[in-house]
Amino acid sequence: MSNPDTADPACLPLLASALAAAERGWPVIPLHPRAKRPAGHAERACPGTGRCAGGHRTPEQRATTNPELIHATWTLHPYNVGIATGPAGLLVIDLDPVKPEEPKGAPDGATSLQALCERAGQVLPTTYRVRTARGEHLYFAAPAGVRLKCSANRLGPHIDTRAWGGYVVAPGSTTPDGTYEVSDDAPVAPLPAWLATLLTELAKPATVDLAPLRDGTRAARVALERECAVIAAAGEGGPGGRNNTLHKSACKIARFVAWGDLPREVAEQAIQGAGEATGLPPAECRSTIRSAMDWVIAHATPRQAAS
Repeated sequence: MSNPDTADPACLPLLASALAAAERGWPVIPLHPRAKRPAGHAERACPGTGRCAGGHRTPEQRATTNPELIHATWTLHPYNVGIATGPAGLLVIDLDPVKPEEPKGAPDGATSLQALCERAGQVLPTTYRVRTARGEHLYFAAPAGVRLKCSANRLGPHIDTRAWGGYVVAPGSTTPDGTYEVSDDAPVAPLPAWLATLLTELAKPATVDLAPLRDGTRAARVALERECAVIAAAGEGGPGGRNNTLHKSACKIARFVAWGDLPREVAEQAIQGAGEATGLPPAECRSTIRSAMDWVIAHATPRQAAS
């Protein structure tokens, strides 16, 4: 085992964070220093050797609770720490802020979650919370016998969830936006049954083609949420299937961008988040989305002709 006494001092808090997560039974992965992207090679650059001799291993598959591996990794470089939520048995609710391009008064993740609870007549239990660089993570124990996947905006605007196919940045990690810190060290509560039901039902997206709608802005928002759900639900379809789904959904949303109903940057950010939640590399998501957007915008049928 590596000796912490010989480690770079900058590594020690991150090593402690990785070990603390592992002690809870939460497998960890190294993230690039001061970033949220997993360290290590991408699928397209997989050498097919070592741990990947039998095929590329995703960050989720490489996550570990082995103290020796953790010491060997975090005494060498000041990697940020990622927690593989699926193998950890966690469902983490990720509350994000409003984006600068959104209308004034748009709800952030915390406001959306409060509204969701009020509509359901429910109160969330006290649980382990982490203040993120821009929002907050609420940790819950995932229900047994249900393999919940990641989601983007399914529960409401700026409410994402991280489960199978995803990870969260652990406390102690730092990005240019700030440091992740525990805001409530309470025991992790079971995911409330009403939330589990909502997520289970919403994990079955509609597969019907979108009919052209005249209420442009509203139709565009509905379509964007629906296609993000379709993308996220493709998390276990293998990289080819996930990329295919990503491309098809991006093409469907691109027509709303071409018609002026949805800002391109808003559409791309939402679809990018859904694509990354399935485990696709960020660069691959960006390339696929831009390709779809560029082609459809250049060749889109005018709204009148499509109606």
